[in-house]
Amino acid sequence: MWTESVRFSSKILVFLNSMVLVLGCILVAVAFPVCSPHKVLPILLVTLLSFVRIGTMIRLGIAQEATARIITQTPPEGQVVDPVLRHNRRVKYKTWLWWSRFSMVLTIFQISGAFYLMISVAKYFSQDAYLSTGCFIGGFHISHAWKRKLMLLFLVMACCIAFAHCFAGSDVLRWRFYYASEDDAWKTHYQEIFDHGIREALCCLGRIDYLTVMEDDEVYSVAKLLGDLVAYRASGTGHLELLTGLALVQKLGQSCETHECSAEAPLEHLQAAVTFHKFAEAAYTGPLLDMGRNPCVFPCVWLYRQGVLSPWSHKRRPALDGDNWWRGHAAAFLNFVNLPPEVLRRGRVCQKKCEAAYFVVVLNDLRSVVVAVRGTETPEDLIIDGLGLEQSLTVMDLDGLINSSCIHPSVKQRVESSFPHFGHSGIVETARDLYAQIEGYSGEETQSGGFLSSLLGAGCECEGYNLRIVGHSLGGSIAALLGIRLHGKFPNLHVYSYGPLPCVNSVVADACSSFITSIIHDNEFSTRLSVGSILRLRAAAITALSENAQTDTTLILRLARQFLYASKTNGIKIEAEPSKCSSETSTVSSDQSQEVALCHGTDGKQNHADISNTDMVNPFSADLNQSDDDPISQFMKTASRSESSSAGDPTEMFLPGLLIHIIPQPPHLSIPLWKSWGVHDDNRKYKAVIVNREDLKDIVVAPNMFFDHLPWRCNKAMQKVLEAGNAIGAPGESEVV
Repeated sequence: MWTESVRFSSKILVFLNSMVLVLGCILVAVAFPVCSPHKVLPILLVTLLSFVRIGTMIRLGIAQEATARIITQTPPEGQVVDPVLRHNRRVKYKTWLWWSRFSMVLTIFQISGAFYLMISVAKYFSQDAYLSTGCFIGGFHISHAWKRKLMLLFLVMACCIAFAHCFAGSDVLRWRFYYASEDDAWKTHYQEIFDHGIREALCCLGRIDYLTVMEDDEVYSVAKLLGDLVAYRASGTGHLELLTGLALVQKLGQSCETHECSAEAPLEHLQAAVTFHKFAEAAYTGPLLDMGRNPCVFPCVWLYRQGVLSPWSHKRRPALDGDNWWRGHAAAFLNFVNLPPEVLRRGRVCQKKCEAAYFVVVLNDLRSVVVAVRGTETPEDLIIDGLGLEQSLTVMDLDGLINSSCIHPSVKQRVESSFPHFGHSGIVETARDLYAQIEGYSGEETQSGGFLSSLLGAGCECEGYNLRIVGHSLGGSIAALLGIRLHGKFPNLHVYSYGPLPCVNSVVADACSSFITSIIHDNEFSTRLSVGSILRLRAAAITALSENAQTDTTLILRLARQFLYASKTNGIKIEAEPSKCSSETSTVSSDQSQEVALCHGTDGKQNHADISNTDMVNPFSADLNQSDDDPISQFMKTASRSESSSAGDPTEMFLPGLLIHIIPQPPHLSIPLWKSWGVHDDNRKYKAVIVNREDLKDIVVAPNMFFDHLPWRCNKAMQKVLEAGNAIGAPGESEVV
């Protein structure tokens, strides 16, 4: 059993380490009687490292086998896992991971030892020391020819095995020997890897409690989702192979979209969005904002914004929940928006499970109360982002759509008749907690209301004021869910979300368009990031590979298998439904041509497959030699089907409200060529259009997909649109800027 499961590279490495061990022992035995011990020490250490390496590989193989066997004992997905089995699985994985890391440390020591020997040899011969009778660094006279050959062989092998371990990795056994192509086994395997990795990363950041939690918590949920997304390993697909497909997607530009026929966004919407954008950006009171704006001197800028240089004024600042003793986060927020301390009425910066940082500001000049929700800045925020599976929305979550007098009756009827509704799990839970913070406790609301009612209620300080909820990225999505719940109590509410995550289903997303505005800047990744979009991106990668004539056919076949989803109960082969899409013939390789059905819309752009079921069953069960059962043809036929879902498919998430997409325009023909080579933000022109939420479902693989998400870039683009509109002088009729 062991001989069949051991990797071939592991066998070679054991043999090479054994040779180094034998040669080292011979050299030490020859040199020790005639030379001092300190000159024998280098070879002795390299020899000892090889001996420890062999023992470590044996122990690592035992731990790896124990880990694989306990995974194969885990019940299939959907069945309850015994707590004892869950605990034992964690212990086994922790043991294997620690032995793997010890193996990496040994690799570093072996590389260091090899470098030391090489430098010593070079130094010895450069000084013509071989002509003398002194001892070589290895500890013996080098005058004998057989000793020189033995030493040379030892050096070559010591250097080779040190670098070979870097490329071979730490695994001794083949995981595929135990897991084969069982999806559940691979999902569980990577789930445990992500679970341990996330917990240790959180521990390094000071969150020690996560490392000792044994029950299923939010980290376990995030790790489970990530494990499902890496389940393509069941088909034999490597990580680098999938990245190759993604690189082709970017190179071919298949996801690029144009909005030539879209209506331009009214300037009044953008004017309000620009006005309140600074509050969403100011909510980043940690060092992350200044790290992006001032990468060289960000510690100094952040400390200045935190008011460290003026600690004597800390008593004039409002006390926020979780702020430091000098109330630095309150100071950072107020310094960014340039407002006096009395406007900041409440806030929270400390975070635990599914809690958002927020700030409540009263603006008397604008007759508005602003609730600013912070986006992703801490590890807890990343966990909220990762809780991407759907969660049911209750009637209370949708109170602003069902009980608001400002919502059209037909919209209410559609929302009520299409229950159940779903939202992003982490965002839903965080929005519920935030509602409890500012307007009462979930399920225990009183007639008097909460903090917001004490500001905006009849006879209160801010009676008649508007309520504005703003946020960027994760904060924008939380703000949208919070606004949906509060709209029934506060009809003057409006939400401005900048670069939010898809967080609600299509019915809810359409229903809140009258009081939620989502701003999307060019190709930013967050507005397209969902479980469904990631799965479709994998489908786009296989399409790009199939269209590339340089791609290996075998690789395409293996990748295509992961997208063929069959029923676990009856094993019926997937059949393609009639498609309205046109088809094209694409060359797969120089040796083999196949018909590849490609879906195109009316604009001639490819529509990628909407494949979101993650339950694959033995992707190699079909016969590769049957031409009628070709995996690429099956995949492309499946990709051309109309959008549908099964019971196991994740619910598609959409951006909430009215969607305004700000897109840069190509440079004018009159611009000099040398100016068009670089990115000149000062001279770049933008236009803002209202888009359909269906157009923003898929991730755009582009070089600027991450930089476009920076909040100040979005703000600058909106200002460019407004400047051009004001120059023309006709609101709502601005031309392309």
